[in-house]
Amino acid sequence: MVECGWGATRKKDGFLKRKYESLVGRRGKKKALVAVGHKIIVASYHVINNKESYKEPALNNNLKRTKKQLRNYLNRLKDLGIENSVFESLQETIKGRFFTEQQIVSRV
Repeated sequence: MVECGWGATRKKDGFLKRKYESLVGRRGKKKALVAVGHKIIVASYHVINNKESYKEPALNNNLKRTKKQLRNYLNRLKDLGIENSVFESLQETIKGRFFTEQQIVSRV
């Protein structure tokens, strides 16, 4: 079970890797691996029971978290004395109600 968990956490970008990374900080490596192994066992049970192929859950990027990270990085740059019109326009984008990563990429 733990060996399968290790394998799943080494995948480039997947649901189980994100689950492991979210648990490792709070629970520790060993408990996070057991939790990932448990997820694999539950998923395999449903695959066998329902006779369906495995469908990995969609990875939705957390926009609230991204917004908070950008705000923190902009504040750090401001504390270092680096200010530019690009940063001001980014701050306006972050303050906006509807925030997408595409807006930031297009402004930079």
